[in-house]
Amino acid sequence: MEIKYPVYRPSLKGNEQRYVSDCIESTWISSKGKYTDEFERKFASYIGTDYATSVCNGTVALHLALLVLGIRQGDEIIVPTFTYIASVNAITFVGATPVFVDSLADTWQMNGEETERKITPRTRAILAPHIYGHPCDMDKLVAICKKHHLYLVEDCAEAIGSRYKGKMIGTFGDLSAFSFFGNKTITTGEGGMLTTHSKTLIDKAKKLKNQGLSGVEYWHDEIGYNYRMTNICSAIGVAQLERIDEILANKLRIAATYKEAFAHSDVEFHGQAVDVLNSYWMCSALIPHPDKRDELRRFLAESGIETRPLFHPVHTMPMYKTGKTGNYPVAASISARGINLPSYPDLNEADVNFIANQVVRFTHGKK
Repeated sequence: MEIKYPVYRPSLKGNEQRYVSDCIESTWISSKGKYTDEFERKFASYIGTDYATSVCNGTVALHLALLVLGIRQGDEIIVPTFTYIASVNAITFVGATPVFVDSLADTWQMNGEETERKITPRTRAILAPHIYGHPCDMDKLVAICKKHHLYLVEDCAEAIGSRYKGKMIGTFGDLSAFSFFGNKTITTGEGGMLTTHSKTLIDKAKKLKNQGLSGVEYWHDEIGYNYRMTNICSAIGVAQLERIDEILANKLRIAATYKEAFAHSDVEFHGQAVDVLNSYWMCSALIPHPDKRDELRRFLAESGIETRPLFHPVHTMPMYKTGKTGNYPVAASISARGINLPSYPDLNEADVNFIANQVVRFTHGKK
């Protein structure tokens, strides 16, 4: 069956083509050019942080954050097992050890109580991913970090535009990482951003992302990386930022339509805690019986509806599966029962209702 309703496709209805053409005509197509500076400046302003520096993708933004903070071999970083693999891989890139925690059943975010229990003398930081657009409990995580003198790194790859008690996600951590992959709320194709309130940290990040270049031309006084974003990607980002409020409003409209459609069924739509704004990067739902999840996905595919499973708990993957990882029942349950539904911002209410009704029909045995 041809896919009629993809899980995601970007909304590129603004100035993206015009700004990219401007880059090509100017010949500034690599990391130099006016759009990179403009994108960084406008992104920092939108998030409400003092500094932002662009990078080539969200994974390297996380890697760069840990490098800047001096995380190294022997250190431990606490991270939820229910997250995208990049959150954990970045920890291993610097030689540190990921220490997994379970999730909360209502929000799907990392469990703060378990996080504090797992702190050891080797713990250096908490890495907090805001899963599927819902903010973590930042009051609790910030308090834990202050109490135990830990760094806090926010993984905001899925949560641009999300808010916690009125404050934008990406402003709580010592450093915060964003992704602009093609399926993210705003996109540059590939790309990422690192934000902070600290000039010291942003200066270190800029140096490391640019091959460790010192203030002297072609003189490098430490090992660095080529993690820069191109001017072309930045041009797309500037155009996307111009429409971010519209894109977010459409995603919230889609989520509200799904929520209403599932209200009187046994399908559990991803909710929203009090005093937060879930930006709903993906509209996700849990069905009652995990053994029916893949059958549901096949049923939906027959109607042209593309879906994705939720993330597998990282501790179950071969490179992270050890005898010491423990049990994480909430993460396991969410992962086994969950699907991502079409969530792209140009989806209309009639199509959302059709998709939701197909899910309800299946779960009520009326396929």
